[in-house]
Amino acid sequence: MQTTTSTGEGRNPSEDNGAVIRHAIDVADQTLTYRQVSIDDLTPTATQLALAAGFKSVEGISVLQVLATGDLEDVRPNETVDLRREAGRFIIVESDRAYRLTIDDQRFDWPCRIVSGGLLRKLGQVPTNKAIYFERQDQPDRQVHDQDLVDLDAAGVESFVSRKLVWKLNVQGVVLELFAPTIVVREALVEAGFNPDQGWHIFLKIIGQQKKQVELTTVIDLRTPGIEKLRLTPKDVNNGEASVMPCRAFALLDIDEAHLNRLGLKWETLIETERRWLLLHDYPLPVGYTVAHSKVALEIPPTYPGAQIYGFYAYPPLALSSGREIASTQLRGVLLGVEYHGWSRNRGPAAPWDANIDNVVTQLALVDAALANEVDE
Repeated sequence: MQTTTSTGEGRNPSEDNGAVIRHAIDVADQTLTYRQVSIDDLTPTATQLALAAGFKSVEGISVLQVLATGDLEDVRPNETVDLRREAGRFIIVESDRAYRLTIDDQRFDWPCRIVSGGLLRKLGQVPTNKAIYFERQDQPDRQVHDQDLVDLDAAGVESFVSRKLVWKLNVQGVVLELFAPTIVVREALVEAGFNPDQGWHIFLKIIGQQKKQVELTTVIDLRTPGIEKLRLTPKDVNNGEASVMPCRAFALLDIDEAHLNRLGLKWETLIETERRWLLLHDYPLPVGYTVAHSKVALEIPPTYPGAQIYGFYAYPPLALSSGREIASTQLRGVLLGVEYHGWSRNRGPAAPWDANIDNVVTQLALVDAALANEVDE
């Protein structure tokens, strides 16, 4: 007897004068790994499909047809499939029930109780630039990584959604949301509103590791576990003895206001006994101080930005958890009836104040550096 192979379109074995037409179909198991299987009938039942796939018994076998739309359609044991008109792709597994789920509102009946994130990605044809989330009612949605497993046996229909991947990076208090997993340090500074040519010491903080100095050309891979932030320090920052400039009148620059608003801090400008102040409420402090937040004030010179901002002031007076005394904090200023303690911190001769690029933004970087240095962060 002659045997031939066909795609099966518009043909039937009886039309070939006794020749057996071998039709190729694709069959996957619960891992969604497909293999090619041959079958003689172009209108087989689910039972015939299971036997052709190599199952010795059809008891407890679930046959799902993968339609051209990507939907899954259950095929009952005696129900026929017309392979001349319909897709020849099937998932055939041992299962006594189907578990209903949705991926981006598309419904699937899956024959296995456990499903992995990788299978959900294949099933829903979710591209790799999107993450898959398990939607939950009373708690935050859970991201399902490709290797994660989800139990579908709970009551109701498990719903999954795909969302574009977003990576976050804290650059000196400005949190960037990025749609690519890598970014060059220079680009990160620009996006956060910092001038990369300012002349910074730049440190990458990773939880559980020592801070690492990086360059403007360094590429940061945000997929690295524990990445916390980029910290900027103006070059050559030293303790200083210079006196505070007298205050008369001042103007806050647009770039300063935009930066403060981006940080989400509550801030005010105040005049106290002819001294001009920028007051920042609930300013965050690094671990190692006796308080987590403080009020921080900058005294703004009358000819700012032509004249530099010198040091900073804090209330209540800052103290270290270790009990060690903090040097060069003898300056004083009174705001709203309370005494602020000033930290004498100025720029060294290698990186003096430059009116063309320095401002409140760069001075706050100096503040953060000074606070961090006291706790060796």
